[in-house]
Amino acid sequence: MRRVLLVVAVVLVGVLGLTVAAMAGAGGHGTSGSGAVGPALLPAAASIVHEPAPGATGVSPIAPATVSVVDGTLDSVTLTGPDGAVVEGALGADGRSWSSAGDLAYDSTYTWSGSATGPDGASVPVDGSFTTLAPADVVRGVLNIGDDRTVGIAAPIEIQFDAHVEDRAAVERALSVETSVPVEGSWGWLPDENGGSRVHWRPAEYWPAYTEVTVTADLFGVPYGGGAYGRADVTSTFTIGRAQVVRADVNSHRMLVFRDGEQVADYPASYGLSGDPDRTTRSGVHVVSERFTDKRMVSERYGYDLVEKWAVRISNNGEFIHANPASASAQGSSNVTHGCVNLSTADAQAYYDTAIYGDPVEVTGTDVPLASRDGDIWDWTLPYDQWQQLSAL
Repeated sequence: MRRVLLVVAVVLVGVLGLTVAAMAGAGGHGTSGSGAVGPALLPAAASIVHEPAPGATGVSPIAPATVSVVDGTLDSVTLTGPDGAVVEGALGADGRSWSSAGDLAYDSTYTWSGSATGPDGASVPVDGSFTTLAPADVVRGVLNIGDDRTVGIAAPIEIQFDAHVEDRAAVERALSVETSVPVEGSWGWLPDENGGSRVHWRPAEYWPAYTEVTVTADLFGVPYGGGAYGRADVTSTFTIGRAQVVRADVNSHRMLVFRDGEQVADYPASYGLSGDPDRTTRSGVHVVSERFTDKRMVSERYGYDLVEKWAVRISNNGEFIHANPASASAQGSSNVTHGCVNLSTADAQAYYDTAIYGDPVEVTGTDVPLASRDGDIWDWTLPYDQWQQLSAL
């Protein structure tokens, strides 16, 4: 029996020896091991990332300014402009990022403040600053149709710039037209006028009557080329009114008015004298642009200086629909005017009272077409596929 117990004791001692050796080899404190205990991993500190980077210059004022933390959470973030005003912004749902809302200003320095806390519990400051770009010039754009106006079915949307626009594609990408019903249309760049560039949007066909239209021109911060940038965004929401169309066949000596597809007036008229190309009323789609109860009309070449009643401008080359008692005997029978459409005083006033900006006046029957030389609104002299070629995109 003692022999058996001795063997068991020897076996147990051997097993214990192996266990101790193994522990020593694994870095324990056994007498036969040589390993050492490694350093414990410490919690990480918060790491802040800015966009734009601290010290950045020439920053776009329309790009969001952001700050984020790689390890940890943001406790507070404030972005302050040079005037001390706090920039609006929002903290992300996870508490790890903040982004500004809205545009910044040109040529201004913005300063960060705030803090973040990392897994180590230590607070890390959110600080630094950046400066936005300083344009060589800022260019203003003005929309021709204001909010809540009602215009005719041929009205173009125009943005007139107060300086030349070099990068027209960049500007056009910032423009949009939204309509209450689907309407196909395109922007087209016209030759510079009044010292600045201009762009029109026209539908492929006349606007559908009673369409609601919203124009958005996000121009602030857009590079126009040559160091120039957009001054401000512009928007407008307006309505297309009833579909009123004037059909004016010069050879009929009549002027017909149609409203929503129904003829509502038939006036005796006299058009431009056809024997003189400078007096011939131009054929093509004219567009009503202005109205005057009294309009002075002057021509040194033809020797007249008169004030005419109920004048509705239909082009910038001097063509109006207006009253002219002096041509009453020719109205309805012959064409004797200097290019205008002459009506009786009563008929001219009746038409004047119904006309609005953007109404089309379709003149036919002459051999002199309306063209770009005839003024601002010649959009409808081009077939739509040719109009589209005026786009910069």
